[in-house]
Amino acid sequence: MKALVKHKAEPGLWLMDVPEPETGPGDVLIRVLRTGICGTDLHIRSWDNWARGAVRTPLVLGHEFVGEVAGVGADVTDIAVGDLVSGEGHLVCGKCRNCLAGRRHLCRATVGLGVGRDGAFAEYVALPASNVWVHRAKVDLDVAAIFDPFGNAVHTALSFPLVGEDVLITGAGPIGVMAAAVARHAGARNVVVTDVSEPRLELARKAGATLAVNVARQSIEDAQRTLGLREGFDVGLEMSGNAQAMRGMVDNMTHGGRIAMLGLPAEEFAVDWSRIVTSMITVKGVYGREMFETWYAMTVLLEGGLDLTPVITGSYSYQDFDAAFDEAATARSGKIILDWSTASAA
Repeated sequence: MKALVKHKAEPGLWLMDVPEPETGPGDVLIRVLRTGICGTDLHIRSWDNWARGAVRTPLVLGHEFVGEVAGVGADVTDIAVGDLVSGEGHLVCGKCRNCLAGRRHLCRATVGLGVGRDGAFAEYVALPASNVWVHRAKVDLDVAAIFDPFGNAVHTALSFPLVGEDVLITGAGPIGVMAAAVARHAGARNVVVTDVSEPRLELARKAGATLAVNVARQSIEDAQRTLGLREGFDVGLEMSGNAQAMRGMVDNMTHGGRIAMLGLPAEEFAVDWSRIVTSMITVKGVYGREMFETWYAMTVLLEGGLDLTPVITGSYSYQDFDAAFDEAATARSGKIILDWSTASAA
């Protein structure tokens, strides 16, 4: 089968013929239809410091996908050939304290699809049945392909109650834009999104942001004055991993404010902990999705009319992966989709 492979420990990706994945009695074989390009995939392609430490070559990358079930193992009873599915990309041990307590997203032995094991940028991908999400409701294929990052946005945005709250989102990347749409849909009063990329701020406006602020030109304090806020933001969603953005968020929270932090910093940085203490601010780290509560919430949000199409800004054949990755690496794009539906197994 065709697959997009990190074949060598150097910058680049290779479209290659590789064997179909093997499956066991509890596994599901999925014919991939669409995949989404993630920042993780960009790191692996560029072979930066993180990728060099996290990935062993050769590796089929990719963890955002939708596909059709092509086969199921003998022990799989609730998934059928022909089902439309996406996959939870965090594979957990099932034996640790958190897994046994139903908190699988907190498993310390998590292995990432397309990072620690072969992933979904291929004609076929195999997953344990416990990691497969069947789309029971009608869903657009491109949207279904990005359920993984959509889940990151939902998990972060719904970390705290949002009804009637004023929400600050730092970072207008695809997940930040999706979080803005979720926050408005969930009943936030105002949603302010900050970034320095005008194209991405425009995506945030299309997704329903009350204000999209270019912090190279306007301050968060200016945004507060525009909205008539007197005490600061109630909820912060930090999506950038940027030190200045996190500091600005802390400076603009109300007393008792709550921050959910998904953005992953490239290195350690200082924040004003005395302000966090004296303003009684809660900071919660968020990673991945709750399995599978977040997935239920995603489906319900879409059934309720949440529109994610503005965040999808490009679609390419898998054969044109270089152009797709180049676009995804810009500060202008939203989610970029690779179409694998025309691939045929050799």
